[in-house]
Amino acid sequence: MRVVKLLAILLVLGAALLVGGHHYWQSRLAAPIAIDEPTLYEVPRGAGYHRVVSELAAGEIIADEWAFRLLTRLEPENVPQLRVGEYMLEPGMSGRELISLLGSDRVVTYPLTIPEGWTFRQLRQALAEAPKLAQETAELGDDEIMALLGREGEHPEGWFFPDTYRYHKGLSDLEILQQAHRRMETILEEVWAERVDGLTLDTPYEALIMASLIERETGAPEERREIAGVFKRRMERGMRLQTDPTVIYGMGERYEGRITYADLRETTPYNTYVIDGMPPTPIAMPGRAALEAAVNPLPGETLYFVARGDGTHHFSRTLREHNNAVNRYIRNR
Repeated sequence: MRVVKLLAILLVLGAALLVGGHHYWQSRLAAPIAIDEPTLYEVPRGAGYHRVVSELAAGEIIADEWAFRLLTRLEPENVPQLRVGEYMLEPGMSGRELISLLGSDRVVTYPLTIPEGWTFRQLRQALAEAPKLAQETAELGDDEIMALLGREGEHPEGWFFPDTYRYHKGLSDLEILQQAHRRMETILEEVWAERVDGLTLDTPYEALIMASLIERETGAPEERREIAGVFKRRMERGMRLQTDPTVIYGMGERYEGRITYADLRETTPYNTYVIDGMPPTPIAMPGRAALEAAVNPLPGETLYFVARGDGTHHFSRTLREHNNAVNRYIRNR
């Protein structure tokens, strides 16, 4: 009888110890991590759960390494597959919440903005300077990049949609280019499907070229369709487009902020004062509004425009009116 009682007591004590031990273990997992301010922590590529736990303990972010190692044995279903990237740890966060965070998609991201009207050269420079963006294309030529994007032999200008893209540490510049390229393909296809009849444009690529001219000519949203209308009517009449941004693009790195009459007369593949029709490729990356204007130009009679100097343009129907506007807004200034 005494043996039975002793066994019963031992069982009760053992159960109490187990319950108490479990509660203590849970309390260590639920304890706040030891940081006083938001702290950036990176899960490196190839790091497993136990390595990360050891690093967190070594950095004194968690106090009881054993408790987190025990988690893999007692609650393996609550041990997430850790994801590579940077995470922002917050004061007051529990150890359990920390481990859950490191297995989530809540990685720290950074913005990369591609403004409307940028050239591919400017885009490549921004990618090269983007912090924590892996560099895969830095040593590649433009033609090699286009081959990687499935457009071997094509000129890169205009093929990347201007927008703000977010990336996390470890993402590559090539992946950003792939995203921007896919978006431009998609949006160009959507816009082309909504084109009006009677355009002087025969293909989506011609619409992309026209949109780039519109984008570089004006930043005023209300003017884009009228600019497109002027270009359409000039092409219908066999007139040259005579748009300064094509001169600048044709000058390349020689451009230093101004163009001369000699520059206007210089023969380049892009100088629309010299060539007929549109240039052979886009001259910049157009946004959606410029693409929509290219395929839906504003009807009217204007054939000329000149910059007022405030970001907008004066539009004219006749050469005489245009020359008067040039005298008013350009020569006098």
